[in-house]
This record gives sequence, structure tokens and C-alpha cells, in this order.
Amino acid sequence: MTTMRKLPIGIQSFENIRNENYLYVDKTALIYQLVTKGKPYFLSRPRRFGKSLLISTLEAYFQGKKELFKGLAIDQLEQDWNVYPVLHLDLNARKYESEADLVAILNQYLEMWEADYGDEMKLRAPEERFFYVIRRAWEQTGRQVVVLIDEYDKPLLQTIHNEPLQEAYRHIMKAFYGVLKSADRYLRFVFLTGVTKFAQVSVFSDLNQLNDISLDYDYATLCGITHAELVDNLTPELEQLGQMQSLSREGTVETMVRQYDGYHFHPSREGVFNPFSALSALRKREFGDYWFQTGTPTFLVELLKKSEFDLRILIDGVETQASAFTEYRAERNNPIPLLYQSGYLTIKEYDPRFKLYKLEFPNEEVRYGFLNFITPFYSSISDEERGVR
Repeated sequence: MTTMRKLPIGIQSFENIRNENYLYVDKTALIYQLVTKGKPYFLSRPRRFGKSLLISTLEAYFQGKKELFKGLAIDQLEQDWNVYPVLHLDLNARKYESEADLVAILNQYLEMWEADYGDEMKLRAPEERFFYVIRRAWEQTGRQVVVLIDEYDKPLLQTIHNEPLQEAYRHIMKAFYGVLKSADRYLRFVFLTGVTKFAQVSVFSDLNQLNDISLDYDYATLCGITHAELVDNLTPELEQLGQMQSLSREGTVETMVRQYDGYHFHPSREGVFNPFSALSALRKREFGDYWFQTGTPTFLVELLKKSEFDLRILIDGVETQASAFTEYRAERNNPIPLLYQSGYLTIKEYDPRFKLYKLEFPNEEVRYGFLNFITPFYSSISDEERGVR
């Protein structure tokens, strides 16, 4: 029987992937470009697209863990492997139902950092403590500090229909993230990830040098799996899937493309596969709706219920300017930004003359799943439109 390799489905620790011999699709050449050509970045990608793994990889790199990168592209590119103090804030693992929830997780991380760099400011406001930790880390190590923030927007997404609580969160986050501007001289690298770029959060206005690479040509394939990466890295798994489904190699790849490919994060770049769905199909050797089965986010369900937007328009795609789908503004009651940023729509065409993007469903998994999800809202949607054959 053919031995099945270990596929890193749901594993977000780069160190675990490398130490426990999971397959890793090498993105480190792009990561090296990222860390050597800039400092403050923001990246928006849908859920389960590898954002947390990217943050973990950056953390290992800045901690100088050279042994984890042996045999990867960056192993030949990086010569120094300097060690920097790293402050990694992960807002993904908590449910935010009160102002105290956000303050609690900030305190949790601040206390951990203060244990390393001093707690003289522990009775002050979170933003004051954050600035102090950054400065003390710089003073004690003699090196600038790396700040990595994963899912910066989680508290805001969970309170998208609770304006008073969201306003309280915005106030806290404005002060906390504003430290990244005032502490700039102490910082070597800053990277924030999230699903949504909230226009109202001042991290994007106050921290005006923050480089949003969400639609950047150079980094369009930083998360996700390209066609070449799929074929080059996962041929044994593709063959096993094909045998199980009685498909040729070409037929297997074509079905994978139709089901899980099609995400475009720049109009001129190739599409990428949803890594969660693609790897799940290869491990289970079955074409399932894996990403959609993990559930539509509550914030999106609530928004769609309250929106007057006719979602049937999405069946044939929708044209819009970049500003209309890259930033979410609650007052506009427009679901397009969240549908795009959550992975239910993607870029399919671009008209440079009018600067118009056409957004469509990325693939059959999303099209079929989403149209079945909204069927109760619109009983007139036909089986053909929903993809029922």
C-alpha cells in the first residue's frame, strides 16, 4: 500500500510542520523578499488561507531558527540569520462578547512580554505598556523589535452588528495599534493579517506608512497554492486521488482546478487554490466541499440577513472599483467587501480603462455552496443556477 505523506491541514505552526515532517509548499523566497524590502505590512486573506502559518514562519525567521529552513529557498538567500525580539499577538483564538474580553487578551500578551522585558508600567493603559515593552526590548537586546499581529480584526468582525461594543473596540484598538507609529524607531518589521480592512480603524490612517499588500502583484501567491506548486509538490497525492475517483492525471488536475482553484489577488497574476480544500481533498481522496463545510462566518450571515442587497446579482458576477471591495464601511450596508475578503468572491477580470474589477465566485465549491446557502432567501433561484445537475 502506498504510504500517505503528512499534509499540514489546520496546522499553523511552521516549527511543527518542519520538525514533524509535514509537507511544506515553499514560500520562503517570497518571505525573504518581504522581510528585506519593507517594514510595516498589512495582508488581507480569507479564513483558512494560511495567514497564521505565514505569521509563524516569519516568527521563526526573525528568531533566527535557521535549522527549520534547511533545504528551503531562503536557506540560500539569507546569510546572517540575526535574532530579533519578536512580539506575536494572536487575536484569533478568543470570542469577543464584551469590552473586558479584548482588554483581557491584550493583558495576557502584555504580561507575557513584560515577564521578559520588565513590568514597571504594568498598572498603566495597554497602549502605554505596549510602547514600553517595545522600547525595553530594543534597549535590552540592542536590536529593533518585530511585531506580528494575527487576525487584528477578529474583535471587530464578531461585533459587526453591535455598534456600541464595536465602537469601544475601535477606541481600544486605535490607541493600541497607534503605538506602531510612535515606536517606529524601535521597530525592525511589522506585519498585520486579517480578513477585513476596516476603514474606520485608524491603524490604516494613523499608520499611513503601512503597506497594504493584499492586492500587490509581487505577493499575490504568498498564501494559497499555485497550479505549479500543486503539480510539483503533490503528484503522489494527485495520483492516489485519481485512482480513487477513476480519473486520469489530467482529469484529476482539471477537477481540482474547477473545484478549488480560481482565487486571484491581482488581476494579472495566476490563480491559487484554497489550501484547506485542496489539501483536504488530497488527504481524503474525495472531492468534497471542505472549506464551505467549516461554516459561513457568523458576522457574514448576520450581514446578509440584514442587507437589502440582491445577492442574485452575484450569479453572473459584479463590477466594482477597488475601493468598493477592499475596505469595509459599516454605514454602507454593502456586503461586497466582506464577500470578497471572506473568500466568496474573487477577481476574475479587470478593465484598466475604467479601473473596474469583475468579481465572481472563485470556483465550483464556493459557487455551489454559497448559492445553496442563500436559496432560503430567494426561492426562485433555479437548480441550474445553484449548480445542481
